[in-house]
Amino acid sequence: MSQRLDEARDTLLELMATQRAVRRLRTDPLPDDVLGRILKAGALAPSGGNVQPWRVVVVRDAQVRKAIGDLYRPQWAKYGAGSRKGLQALQGDARAKQERMLAAADYLGEHMGDAPVIFVVCFNPNHMAITDSDLGRASVVGGGSVYPAVQNMMLAARAEGVGCVLTTLLCFEEQAMKSLLAIPADWHTCGVIPMGYPERGGYGPTSRRPVAKLAFENRWGDPVNLT
Repeated sequence: MSQRLDEARDTLLELMATQRAVRRLRTDPLPDDVLGRILKAGALAPSGGNVQPWRVVVVRDAQVRKAIGDLYRPQWAKYGAGSRKGLQALQGDARAKQERMLAAADYLGEHMGDAPVIFVVCFNPNHMAITDSDLGRASVVGGGSVYPAVQNMMLAARAEGVGCVLTTLLCFEEQAMKSLLAIPADWHTCGVIPMGYPERGGYGPTSRRPVAKLAFENRWGDPVNLT
């Protein structure tokens, strides 16, 4: 039993360590059984009070996917233009890495509607205990009942060899998205995930800050002693 748990732990950590954004996707359809396992992974995620105040619209219809792509394209064009301004401050490898990311994002901007499957993640705030709503800052607690399911689905996609990336720019087009997908008035959008088999290499090692930069012990700024 211990060996099986060790193997499961190592597999999970490997999936996490190689789960990078995949924006260049092939148009091949995804099998129903693969989508079923990805969706089941989402359903297994925790949420406040186990209410699961999220739903996902699985978009496979070609015309609807095209319409989503048409909504996404101008939003990325505006956001991407702003992102490019930051290139001027970068040099060498850092600039090259950012340029590669922007090139992939440009590709998605033009081809979002070509992804064989698009997940549109929705939430209902009436079913959430949003304990930070009156703190005078951006509220994030509600997302804790939604984004664990998103991460579960994306990790499951990684395990299936399916490329994906979480995008949120279409929140700027929420009313159009709600109309397009017949989303009820009391439900709202919080993420769009295009999915498909990677066109190129797909997943690989990610670049993240080390734990020492992210975790503190007892007081902010004091390093965690894990020796």
